Amino acid sequence: MNARETIGRELIVAAARRWIGTPYLHQASLIHVGCDCLGLVRGVWREIVGPEPEAFEPYTPDWAEATGLERLAAAGERHFTPVALNAVAPGDVVLFRWRTEAPAKHCAIVTEPGAMVHAHDGASVCEVALSPWWRRRMAFAFSFPDPLS
Repeated sequence: MNARETIGRELIVAAARRWIGTPYLHQASLIHVGCDCLGLVRGVWREIVGPEPEAFEPYTPDWAEATGLERLAAAGERHFTPVALNAVAPGDVVLFRWRTEAPAKHCAIVTEPGAMVHAHDGASVCEVALSPWWRRRMAFAFSFPDPLS
């Protein structure tokens, strides 16, 4: 990793950690007010990269199961740089599947080689271990665009 990339990743991790304690609120994306997992990533994007690149349609908690489409991964491919799952680094966004046959519908931002920040129903944004349970469910990973370019 070069110095410029390290600085960018440190900015992303710091931005993600500022959301810790934000209450869970489905479809929201306001630091210290409320967010869901996608809202967390959207908020960090706004701070690091700038305005969101596309509008999000309203979605229900079961949206991924209802459509069966990899909509979250497709959006990641449009706006982020894909990363191999075995090359995930701090500052990357990871997407998870709850079941092998289900589309990915949960996202988090890696903060350390073994930790991530995420939002989940019933809890505030928190930093947790990227444990074997989570690693088994990782389906996609992406890097933010260079915030310094």
